[in-house]
Amino acid sequence: MTSSLTHRNDLRNVAIVAHVDHGKTTLVDAMLKQTHTFGDHSVHTDEDRVMDSNDLEREKGITILAKNTAIRYEGEHASDGPITINVVDTPGHADFGGEVERALSMVDGVVLLVDSSEGPLPQTRFVLRKALEALLPVILLVNKTDRPDARIDEVVGEAHDLLLGLASDLSDDVPDLDVDSILDLPVLYASGRAGAASTNKPANGELPDNDNLEPLFQAILENIPAPKYEADAPLQAHVTNLDSSPFLGRLALLRVHNGVLKKGETVAWVHEGETRTVRITELLETKGLERVPTDSAGPGDIVAIAGIEDITIGDTIADLNDVRPLPQIKIDDPAISMTIGTNTSPLVGKVKGHKLTARMLKDRLDRELVGNVSIRVLDIGRPDAWEVQGRGELQLAILIENMRREGFELTAGKPQVVTKEIDGKKHEPFEHATIDVPEEFLGAITQLMANRKGRMDSMENHGSGWVRMEFTIPARGLIGFRSEFMTLTRGTGIVNSIAAGYQPWAGMITTRTNGSIVADRAGVATPYAMMALQERMTFFVDPTDEVYEGMVVGENSRADDMDVNITKEKKLTNMRSASADELERLTPPRQLTLEESLEFARDDECVEVTPEKIRIRKIELDSNLRARATARAKRGE
Repeated sequence: MTSSLTHRNDLRNVAIVAHVDHGKTTLVDAMLKQTHTFGDHSVHTDEDRVMDSNDLEREKGITILAKNTAIRYEGEHASDGPITINVVDTPGHADFGGEVERALSMVDGVVLLVDSSEGPLPQTRFVLRKALEALLPVILLVNKTDRPDARIDEVVGEAHDLLLGLASDLSDDVPDLDVDSILDLPVLYASGRAGAASTNKPANGELPDNDNLEPLFQAILENIPAPKYEADAPLQAHVTNLDSSPFLGRLALLRVHNGVLKKGETVAWVHEGETRTVRITELLETKGLERVPTDSAGPGDIVAIAGIEDITIGDTIADLNDVRPLPQIKIDDPAISMTIGTNTSPLVGKVKGHKLTARMLKDRLDRELVGNVSIRVLDIGRPDAWEVQGRGELQLAILIENMRREGFELTAGKPQVVTKEIDGKKHEPFEHATIDVPEEFLGAITQLMANRKGRMDSMENHGSGWVRMEFTIPARGLIGFRSEFMTLTRGTGIVNSIAAGYQPWAGMITTRTNGSIVADRAGVATPYAMMALQERMTFFVDPTDEVYEGMVVGENSRADDMDVNITKEKKLTNMRSASADELERLTPPRQLTLEESLEFARDDECVEVTPEKIRIRKIELDSNLRARATARAKRGE
């Protein structure tokens, strides 16, 4: 007997997706406040971007982790009683695409935010493709209509063109996709910061003709389907994310697809093809941003469970007497890798309490695997180092930065691309890059991309003094690109990229043209030595900083590496010297961030990361051994 499909009309599950910095998190804040989710006395009421709770998210102004909140909507369009809207706020950066894919597996529809000036960008294409593949309905929301450079009509047209193009591309792979109905999606206009939305198109640069988000709530209720389930089907729930609690330990976030999940009941847990019997010791539902205990969860609910220590993303919770596993969550392959190992520099362990050992490092990487489905850790045959693979440089840099803040000392190698062999030939990952720059930098950027094997696909001039160029470029051509790009455009350019599959190896790419300045002995950097050297180089260290042999202390103005004595002190004589102003005449050093250090490092260099300092160093510290290796390389040995 076939079970009949039923709908949960008191529930909607929707993801807010967009390119980075198009206003997703700010919009969710406004939705929370207008439905009084925080309560009248909540500390969150006046706080901006409450969904970005991670320290790094607040510092960088981006969302890294997908999060969900539950809004209880009782407005004018909730005719049959209160409706719970589970809203998933997703990352907009391509490196965190694994979070987006997981979020889409939890929801029944998508609100796509597009900036009224920038329009669809690479990550817009990525999330839209994933949504269409999953046959999820889309609501288009043109955000920031009050921007002075808004171009609303053009942006809506660009979004429609993108939708139609993606639908045509996917028509063979997704036969149930209705290409004709794609362009009938509802379009709304909003200002997330003002908490206003409307179905009427405002003039460019103006706020919507409404002072609340009621039109958005109406569009969600009308266009995002209520969760469907089989009335007589056994329990099926899918683990889509992980979290932890100081009181309950590991928490598994899951969506219930069929059946009812109850606190205290014994269920089947399907993990890596094996079925085990477990007990649900705690069941939590989301109210606003808080998780509160509940006794049961039905179809469509997004809840958290505790009591299963090794549970991981993609696992299934099922009926003990009728086990029906759900499919694993498919994640795109990693494109970038780097070697992460213990700190082997002469300055290791200078501060007590740091986490130094290989066992501590490996345990931390293993813990990352539990909640981060797009990271892989591979054994490279060394007891103190591992290859870590991810979606991009930023994702791996975020991992290292989190570990640094947790007290780890480690060494990170230069990012490399993950290659594949296809039909007997070496292939590498490529990226689709979109670059927006003022017209004056057009020639310089074109030359920069050509040097990195970038191929221009299109160029548009919107008549505003800015040019948009699209390139297809090897992923390794973008390693170290952003720093050079920002310097070249004097901080005005915008670059975004998204994976574009694998293509044959593009050949050698020369990125950094300047050599490194390397300390030839251990000691303390002196103002006297730095004054004598500064005309030929840019320093990365301050006077009185401790250095060691093989440490990179600056960037050479020429292509070759140079070993220098940065610890040299002035000889003392009985003559008075007018050197009191030495420190004032010394050019301030360039302070590299973690990302900039990883980009700067060459193949024979790595980055030493400690909670207090980030240093670049040669992998081989001994200058004599480095010289012999260079001589052998020149002889072709």
